[in-house]
Amino acid sequence: MAPVIQALRKEPWADVVTLSTGQHRDMLNPILKFFGLSVDGDLDLMQPGQTLPDLSARSITALDAALARYAPDWVIAQGDTTSVAMTAMAAFYRTIPFAHVEAGLRTYDLRNPFPEEFNRVMATKLASLHFAPTEKAAEALRREGVAEDAIVLTGNTVIDALIDAVARRPALPFALPDGKRVVLVTLHRRESFGNAVQDVCDAVKQLTETIGDIHVVWPVHPNPNVQGPVRALFKTNPHVTLCDPLPYDAFVAVMSRATLILTDSGGVQEEAPSLAKPVLVLREVTERAEAVDCGVVELVGTDKDRIVSRATTLLTDAAAYRAMARGVSPYGDGHAAERIVSALKQRLDGDVAKPANGTA
Repeated sequence: MAPVIQALRKEPWADVVTLSTGQHRDMLNPILKFFGLSVDGDLDLMQPGQTLPDLSARSITALDAALARYAPDWVIAQGDTTSVAMTAMAAFYRTIPFAHVEAGLRTYDLRNPFPEEFNRVMATKLASLHFAPTEKAAEALRREGVAEDAIVLTGNTVIDALIDAVARRPALPFALPDGKRVVLVTLHRRESFGNAVQDVCDAVKQLTETIGDIHVVWPVHPNPNVQGPVRALFKTNPHVTLCDPLPYDAFVAVMSRATLILTDSGGVQEEAPSLAKPVLVLREVTERAEAVDCGVVELVGTDKDRIVSRATTLLTDAAAYRAMARGVSPYGDGHAAERIVSALKQRLDGDVAKPANGTA
């Protein structure tokens, strides 16, 4: 959302109020600093050991109070988190039009990813304006009955942010071994907890044992379901650097330095192809099929043997590597935020906000 907030704050007609849920505040604050942003309100929703029902209930109550206080003309949120779904519902209850950034992503499996697929489907049903990052996403919205004039094809704002960050030439957050190719690993989704995390760990360990010129960088997600097995296996491994989640600019620097990326992150699936980095996705399905169709991202799941096989091929077969490292990205040209701001202004000027049902 940083490019959207930046673009709106440049507009004389827009009075922007930015709210944070308080999730991963230690990760959020460096991002705000990097983009020169601040939040006007911290809802402070997160609690240790929270359940999804607990979070949902706290979110909608706090968001409703915020909407009552600020009385906005539009509410904007991005993505597929539980807080986004509750934002859409809170706006609907107050009959305030809701605009959904990154609308239309689908796996068509409500359990995978969980609960993100449900969250974004719900947001679509409640949104008045849908900012689709790709034509595939726009077509998914059309199939679900969203009116054409409620869909705006924008590209993804994550590419706007990435282009901005790369232009600043961010520094690596720590020294990396000379002469080693970097394999970047991230893992955080709920469906990866348990045996899947262990299988990924075992695959990474085998890669470090069989390919001598690689060094793994793994920013470890703070969830104990990830922290436990990853740190237990790699805390003394000289071929692996474990670190806390990196600030955005530092993560961009590591992505730029990487040879290969293993991830279950949606955002990384979009960012890495723009940097000509092959991505092996540690999931069985993805809502970002465009890069898979382009051949620059591949689904490998969390099966150890499959991960090792495909990673080994890319790290030892130059032709196979070049076929994926083509710098092709279907996710945008860096001007998504401009298109979003323009569409919002048109609707405010024309007073043509749609009823918040996603279909009219």
